Amino acid sequence: MDYKKMVAETLAPALTDVLSAEEIYQKIERPKDTAKGDYAFPAFTLAKIFKKAPQQIAADLAEKIDASKFDKVEVAGPYLNFFLDKAAFSAEILGNVLTQGADYGQNQNGNGGNVPIDMSSPNIAKPISMGHLRSTVIGNSIAEILKKNGYKPIKDNHLGDWGTQFGKLITAYLKWGNEEDVKKDPISYLVQYYVKFHKEDVEHPELDDEAREWFKKLEDGDQQAHELWSWFRDESLKAFNAIYDKLGVKFDTYNGEAFYNDKMQAVIDELKDKGLLKESQGAQVVNLDKYDLNPALILKSDGASLYITRDIATAVYRENTYHPAMNLYVVGSEQMYYFKQLKAVLTEMGLPSAKDLHHIPFGLITVNGKKLSTRSGRIILLDEVLDDAIEMAQKQIAAKNPDLANKDQVAKQVGVGAIIFGDLKNERMNSIDFNLEEQLKFEGETGPYVQYAHARAESILRKASDVEVPTADAKISDPEAWDTIKALADFPDTVVEALKEFEPSDIAKYSIRLAKSFNKYYAHSKILADDAEKPARIALVKSVSTVLKESLRLLGVEAPDEM
Repeated sequence: MDYKKMVAETLAPALTDVLSAEEIYQKIERPKDTAKGDYAFPAFTLAKIFKKAPQQIAADLAEKIDASKFDKVEVAGPYLNFFLDKAAFSAEILGNVLTQGADYGQNQNGNGGNVPIDMSSPNIAKPISMGHLRSTVIGNSIAEILKKNGYKPIKDNHLGDWGTQFGKLITAYLKWGNEEDVKKDPISYLVQYYVKFHKEDVEHPELDDEAREWFKKLEDGDQQAHELWSWFRDESLKAFNAIYDKLGVKFDTYNGEAFYNDKMQAVIDELKDKGLLKESQGAQVVNLDKYDLNPALILKSDGASLYITRDIATAVYRENTYHPAMNLYVVGSEQMYYFKQLKAVLTEMGLPSAKDLHHIPFGLITVNGKKLSTRSGRIILLDEVLDDAIEMAQKQIAAKNPDLANKDQVAKQVGVGAIIFGDLKNERMNSIDFNLEEQLKFEGETGPYVQYAHARAESILRKASDVEVPTADAKISDPEAWDTIKALADFPDTVVEALKEFEPSDIAKYSIRLAKSFNKYYAHSKILADDAEKPARIALVKSVSTVLKESLRLLGVEAPDEM
C-alpha cells in the first residue's frame, strides 16, 4: 500500500476546494524523528489561502478528517502528524519482503527497454589503474539498478584501442622493447616503453614524426603494424579481464574505437547530405549556435577524424542495433561540455535516441590529493590495490574469527566489496581521496559494516532455524523495530529514485541506514526470546537479511553469510 497516498486521500475531502489529492500528496513530508509521526502535512502552505495561522489550519483539519485508518493523528504547531498502525504496517511490509524475496523492490517501469552503457573503457597497452575504478563500478551498479527497474542494460566496454598513441607505442617497442619481456609481463613493459617515449621525445621531437608514420601505416593496413597492434590488444584484454573477474564485473560487448573505423564515412556522408557540415578554416564543423555551444569539429583540415566523429558513428550503430530506450555514458565530469556537443550533433541528425542520451559524470579519484597519470608514470594499479584490500581483510578475519570457514573467499568478498562500496557511497559528482584503511573498517559507513550487519542477521537465523517464519500477519509491537520496518518499506522507492538520478549512492546510503537501524534493534531487543512475537521478530531479521543482500548486490558487492 502507498501509505503516503492514504494520508493524501484522508486529507482530500477536507481540502477539496483548494488542493487536489495529487497536490496534497506532493506536500506531504516524512519527519526525521519518529516521535513526530510517520507522515506530516505542513499547514503553513495554506496560510495565504485560508488567511489563518498555520496552527489553526492544522487544528481545523484534525477535526474534519476521518483518522480511523491511523494509530493516531496529532497537531504539532503548523503540522498535522500522522502515525501509522504499526502492527498492520509491519505485517504488510514483512509479508511483502518474505513473499517476494530478492524480487522485493523489482518494478517493470522500463518495459524491457535496451540501455547501452558506455563504461570503464581503458586504453589498450596501459594498465587498469585506480583512475578506471569509478567508471567501472558506477556503470556496473547503474546496470543492476536498471535491471531492478525493468530495463535491459547492455554494458559496453568501449576500449581505447585506436589512435596516435599506438604509433608512439609501436615506435617505442621497436626501439627499446623485446618480445620476451612483453610475453612475460605485457602491460608492465608496454607502459615502461610508453613512459620512456614521452621522456625521450622532449629531447628528440623527431620521435613524434616516427610515431605519426607508424600510426599512418596502421591505418593503411601495414602487416607489421597491424600484427603488433593486435598482439598488444589481445595481451591487454587478458590482463583486463583478470581484474574485472576480481571485481565481479562482466561486459556484454568490447567494441572499441577500432570497431568503428569503417563506420565513420557513412556518418560523414550523412552529415553532408543533411547540410550539417560547414567548412571553417579548412576543417569541417557542425554549427551548434542554437544550443549555445561552440561548433563541433568533425574533420580536421587534413581530413583526419576526431573522437566525436567516432562517437557519432558509435551512437548511430547503437541506435540501429539496440533501438535504445536510453543511451548512457559513464565518463568523468571533465567531459561534460564534450557530451553536450555530441548530444546536440546527434539531435541535429535526427537520431531518435538523442533525446535520451545521458552523460553520467563523476568526480576525480585522487590518492593523497594527487591526480593519477599514466603519461607521467604516476600510476596506482587497481589490481595491486584489490590484492592489498584482500590481504588486509585476511588479517582482520585471522584476528577476529580465525576458525571461519571459507576464509579466503570471505576475505575477497570483504576486501573487494570495501573498495566498491567505498566509492559508491559517495555522490558520484564528488571527488574521492582514496584511503584503503578507512574503507576496510568494520565500524562507520563502510562496506564491511553493512556486510557484517547481514552476516549478523544470518547468524540469528541459523540459531532460530527451528522457527517457522510467517509470511503473513507478522505483527511486531516492539517499538525498537519501527525504524527498521520503515527502512524496509522505503526500499522500492529508493530503487526508483536511484535510477532517476543515476545515483548508486542512494542505494549505498540506504543500506547503511538499514544496517544501522537493524544493529540498534539487535542491541536493544531480545530477538530470540521465547514468546508469542518470536516468529514475527525472526521474520523481521530474515527481511533485513534479504534486503541488505539485495542492496549490496545492486552495488556489485557480495554479502557473506559469515564473517
